[in-house]
Amino acid sequence: KFLFAYGETMNQKSFYVANVADKLYVNPKGYFDWMGFSTELLFLKGTLEKLEIEPQIFYAGKFKSATEPLRTDKMTDANRLQTSVWLGDLYSHFLIKASETRKIDTATLHGYANTAAIQTPQDAVNYKLIDGVRYDDEVRDEIKQKLSLGKYDKINFISINSYFKAADYKKFSGDRIALIYAQGDIIDGSSDDQGKIASNHYIKLIRKARLDKNIRAIVFRVNSGGGSALASENIWRELSLAKKEKPVVVSFGDVAASGGYYISCAADSIFASPVTITGSIGVFGIIPNMQAFFKNKLGITFDGVKTSPYADAGAIYRPLSETEKKFIQKSIDEIYSSFKQRVAEGRKINADFVDSIAQGRVWSGDKAIRIGLIDKFGGLQDAVECAARMAKLTDYRLKEYPEIKSIFDRLFGRSDNSLKSDAVRKELGEENFKVFNELIRIKQMTNTAQARLPFEFFIQ
Repeated sequence: KFLFAYGETMNQKSFYVANVADKLYVNPKGYFDWMGFSTELLFLKGTLEKLEIEPQIFYAGKFKSATEPLRTDKMTDANRLQTSVWLGDLYSHFLIKASETRKIDTATLHGYANTAAIQTPQDAVNYKLIDGVRYDDEVRDEIKQKLSLGKYDKINFISINSYFKAADYKKFSGDRIALIYAQGDIIDGSSDDQGKIASNHYIKLIRKARLDKNIRAIVFRVNSGGGSALASENIWRELSLAKKEKPVVVSFGDVAASGGYYISCAADSIFASPVTITGSIGVFGIIPNMQAFFKNKLGITFDGVKTSPYADAGAIYRPLSETEKKFIQKSIDEIYSSFKQRVAEGRKINADFVDSIAQGRVWSGDKAIRIGLIDKFGGLQDAVECAARMAKLTDYRLKEYPEIKSIFDRLFGRSDNSLKSDAVRKELGEENFKVFNELIRIKQMTNTAQARLPFEFFIQ
């Protein structure tokens, strides 16, 4: 089939997706971006100082930068190093793919960005990055010509959802393969939010697939920057039990790092993309000391009685004692040691080597395959086919979890949280909503050990 791609504007993300098309067009008065990649982090140290809130931070892994936005006002040297490496890997992959399709060497493509040579869609045509500038009606006319349609004939466009339903990796007879989607933050307990990986819920899903004799293999699709260390351990445990009874294959999405890697490392095989963000094998914890904030900003003080010296350990209305800090750091170190042990056992690599590639360091998929954190490059379909081969299946169908809701549930069963989130996003705007979400994430990270990526980073 022929493939056309058209955009009124086209940033680098759009170009990356559209670059496989036979024809690539942009509106002549639109915008075309070719400025290179950048990523930004939000730092809140100054805000906390103004509020007189002390973030008491504990971490294991010299690259574990998730707490940096709370304890520094800029990136540390270690974090700048690791970020430069993985962002460079992503950019190199982007340039290589552009080079293959546009027949321009990567050094030249990089030079276009360094000199800001491409300012308009017409510049992109002149430098052979796109095939032409067109208005929407001109693209439609060209498609009609390809389809041998008349001027007044209608093009039968279909939605992406309809196209997805025709995906050919789904077979519909014989034995079954469980396909479990794990998307979002990893949290303890239960949640109906489809953007969360709630440990109780996912333990039940994996156990259900493990105990179902008609399910011959499990494919676990992970797209998560991590979250609760305890929840990650509990999900890892259930997936390890499943592996003893049937093949378990993991497919990474854009991000499968820290807790997202923790829950995956026991698999028989791990598939990822060269630009997947993974690794970040490290742990941290945060307990805020808000004594000065309550007293100086709000006029609130606290007093009470206790039956033992540490009965109120972890309370946010007073600072931790040195002994309490030692208790918490010991706990963080023990969780980190367990995390590394899980990786060493699951990946069948030496514990000392795991320690050298852990330390909370973030890796691209391109680097991860070289150091043994993943097995193969490939997408979800590749993972499904691998699971079928391991289970010796030629005729099978997929059973997807969490199960897709009915049309009635999707229309009328939206949670209050989803509605509230949409309302806040609309009121604050997209950029301010990102900041708001970071503040929510900070609240979620306090008073429990976390295996999580360094906040959310936004790649431009």
